[in-house]
Amino acid sequence: MDFFGGESAHADQTVVILHAKVAQKSYGNEKRFFCPPPCVYISGHGWRVIHAVCLVASRSLHHRLSLSLSFHVSLQLFACAKSLFISDQDKRKHFCLLLRLFLGNRQEVGSFQSRMIKVISKPSQKRQSMKNADLCISSCSRVALFNRLRSQTVSTRYLSVEGGAFIASARQWTAFTITMGRTQEDEVEDEERRLLHTAPLSTRPPCINTVIRKVNKQHAILDVDEPVSQLHKCAFQFRDDPQAYLCLSNDTIVQYQVGLPLILLPPDSMVLNDGACWTIIGVEAVEFTFNLGLACIQAPVSPFPVITGLEVNGGGHVAMLEIHGENFSPHLKVWFGNSEAETMFKSPKSLLCVVPDVSVFSDGWRCLRRSVTVPLALIRLDGLIYRTSFSFTYTPELQPPPAIRGGAAGGRRDGGPDRGQEEDILLETIHQEFTRANFHLFMQN
Repeated sequence: MDFFGGESAHADQTVVILHAKVAQKSYGNEKRFFCPPPCVYISGHGWRVIHAVCLVASRSLHHRLSLSLSFHVSLQLFACAKSLFISDQDKRKHFCLLLRLFLGNRQEVGSFQSRMIKVISKPSQKRQSMKNADLCISSCSRVALFNRLRSQTVSTRYLSVEGGAFIASARQWTAFTITMGRTQEDEVEDEERRLLHTAPLSTRPPCINTVIRKVNKQHAILDVDEPVSQLHKCAFQFRDDPQAYLCLSNDTIVQYQVGLPLILLPPDSMVLNDGACWTIIGVEAVEFTFNLGLACIQAPVSPFPVITGLEVNGGGHVAMLEIHGENFSPHLKVWFGNSEAETMFKSPKSLLCVVPDVSVFSDGWRCLRRSVTVPLALIRLDGLIYRTSFSFTYTPELQPPPAIRGGAAGGRRDGGPDRGQEEDILLETIHQEFTRANFHLFMQN
């Protein structure tokens, strides 16, 4: 059966949880709600009627919220938890969110866990170093941006993308990927010359190149050389127009032009308005994709197995693949494309399987001179398919044996019947070398 194409692929069901990497603790009667709020996106043609979702931040009942789902512009079901907080009675330094999903008949789909969230008291104003890597914004990481006029919670607007353009939203936010670029002036980038490359999830994004500037009391500081930290105020200066900044104006995203100040300012700063001052925070996007296949499955899909790494042992006909991750069980089998592999359960964090021969995936001799890549999946014994972002690649080594190399170097080939026999031997040798290939792993994000 084809698990990776046709009608089976169209029946995939996907759950995505977006959340911040850090959360501020509340003190006394003050409630510091998680900002940006955790969001849930549900997509795929395999879903039946969704009744409700429940997001849990801790074991305490007052942290349990029922969320209502609405249709997003991209035809995804969407929900966000705007009233989640962590009180000062909770002494944990890290915690996870737990999403519970139910169908219309109250049948539980399963529970889905977020990544770890660090609890902080308030944003640190000290210069951060890489010793506190979890408080720094690193290149190629995901971030969210929000703007809060006059420090009022009701005025909070999140930078999002809709229809290929930036928008400001009170509920929805986009996870962007921030990358460090190079300037024409310098071969090596420093922290003040970071460029923002926006890459939202599931949306073709607008791409902009900007310089991140630290903001202090509505002043953009131009000569600061320090890491960008969680929940710091910053501004985004366009590289092609140093007087222009990314700005929120009347719930619209515009380019703010800095005018001449009425007072004398240091040469290394610019005065900005509130709309050009953004708060940056690192975020996580956790995706779960599964497929019920042709089975009538009533049991929840959780605990959801998660693969974190692959390790190959041996080669040729005895190659073994060890899979590292979480939530593994003896009821799981590893599949290479549409081929089931002999699987052994070692622990909840490790599975071991035999790598299938490449001939299972090659069509005759046509695949011998190129790599063969197949997706990896985990399939439960009841037929539930867990998609993964990992694939396995077979790479051939086309090296004829010493006997043939010596014969080729020592003399001329005749065109008689021995030549066809030699070619058969060469093809057989190539096939043997191919099946004894070096295996390379690729993670496809």
